[in-house]
Amino acid sequence: MTAVQIKNFTAEDADQAKSWPFQEAKRLVKRMERVKKSGPVIFETGYGPSGLPHIGTFQEVARTTMVRRAFELLTGQETKLISFSDDMDGLRKVPDNVPNKGMMEQYLQMPLTKVPDPFSDEYPSFADHNNARLRAFLDQFGFDYDFMSSTEQYEAGTFDAMLMRMLEKYDDVMNIILPTMGEERQQTYSPFLPISPTTGRVLYVPMLERDAKAGTVVFEDEDGEKIKTSITGGAVKLQWKADWAGRWFALGVDYEMAGEDLTESTKLSSRIVRALGGEPPEGFNYQLFLDEHGKKISKSKGNGISIDEWLTYASSESLSLYGFQSPKKAKKLYFDIIPKTVDEYWTFVEKYRDQEGAKALDNPVWHVHEGKPPADLPPVSFAIILNLVSASGSADAEVLRGFIRKYRPDASDAEIAATDAMISFAGRYFDDFIKPNKKYRAPTDQERAALEMLRARFRELGDDQAENDYQTAVFDAGKAQDYENIRSWFTGLYEVVFGQSEGPRMGAFTKIFGANAMADLIDEGLAR
Repeated sequence: MTAVQIKNFTAEDADQAKSWPFQEAKRLVKRMERVKKSGPVIFETGYGPSGLPHIGTFQEVARTTMVRRAFELLTGQETKLISFSDDMDGLRKVPDNVPNKGMMEQYLQMPLTKVPDPFSDEYPSFADHNNARLRAFLDQFGFDYDFMSSTEQYEAGTFDAMLMRMLEKYDDVMNIILPTMGEERQQTYSPFLPISPTTGRVLYVPMLERDAKAGTVVFEDEDGEKIKTSITGGAVKLQWKADWAGRWFALGVDYEMAGEDLTESTKLSSRIVRALGGEPPEGFNYQLFLDEHGKKISKSKGNGISIDEWLTYASSESLSLYGFQSPKKAKKLYFDIIPKTVDEYWTFVEKYRDQEGAKALDNPVWHVHEGKPPADLPPVSFAIILNLVSASGSADAEVLRGFIRKYRPDASDAEIAATDAMISFAGRYFDDFIKPNKKYRAPTDQERAALEMLRARFRELGDDQAENDYQTAVFDAGKAQDYENIRSWFTGLYEVVFGQSEGPRMGAFTKIFGANAMADLIDEGLAR
């Protein structure tokens, strides 16, 4: 079992903490003082299963959990997290990243729980498939949550009282929503979306008649027939902004964050909750993740990094750290940020060892690990391991552990073991992103002279010197060739010897890899 760092904290420590989850928790405390409700404080995250879960989905649950744990430490109150799937929504378009698109075209506007699973016959519907993917991931990493399906809640009557209230306040709700729409859309809008009894599709049609006391509405079905239906029991669902507000009202949600693209929707849904007689939840609008081209990551497009892809090259803890950092800043989410994030994660773990009180609570790893970060640190960075794989041409764990033990002979077995997962990640990352992009070039005359001098110096020093001696040798070789900008010497060294424009800190790397092995690499570069 992995050793963890356990520290005891007080409510006073939590009150002094300044990291954003604690700031959010303090705002939630003020809300709870206003509403004075009994029972657990309800946190919620929402998910639209029109596409496969992506990293944004995971990050919303992770960030909400961070606020939840901060709130619990601050107050000692019981909490609950609901992961809610909007799976009764109609299928508006076929996602780009699914098979059997022709089949799915036949089910447009059908509730997602009525659309067959395009991937296999393992699940009864497209929504069930995507919901299962979401739950499996959240379960894999130990999130504490209660899953809720929109379809199940509507059909079970959970929302019946709220729907009756929404019908009673129909005019108030319409007065909130209609001013945000164009004139043409206003003519057909209704917060209630009936399910056609003939086709099963979700209908975007106006309500011709309403009876708030009986809880019924009249609408025109797709064949032109006027249909009278109850609004309860799953015969209708609410349209997006009203649906979000209705869920908050019915489930007593106290906290929910959302993407910055939903800022106006959040404000509108909050007004609807107040019209129903409730208090909207606390929360904030975070910035969205962007793909390599600066475009918003989309479930239906499948751009950016998927959950599985990140976990191919790095741990879930590094992914959580990336989500913790600057949530109100738009950030690129692509493969080249992974190594840097992994090393930042371990830097924070190391700092946590010596931190106490509020300072420890503000360390990201307290939030990432819910107060139990690992105790054993790897003796080398992920960047160093990547460079070892690159230079040696091997991702063999025994070979790499040999390099690491030579560099850190006093490292414990547990510390060496902490590198095992990093070695596997580094091998895959190297094969997929570094190796295909290596571009060696022949040295210039100036670079050749400097490399020949460095090679000779490495042979002279041998393998048992201090890393500062190796670092000095690299600088001396560049200075001897009158480089005006020493950075250009390092760039040339990396491009000729490593096949890339950036590389490791040469002193530390030579100490690990070996001065004679580095001299051999320089030989190969000079021969090109």
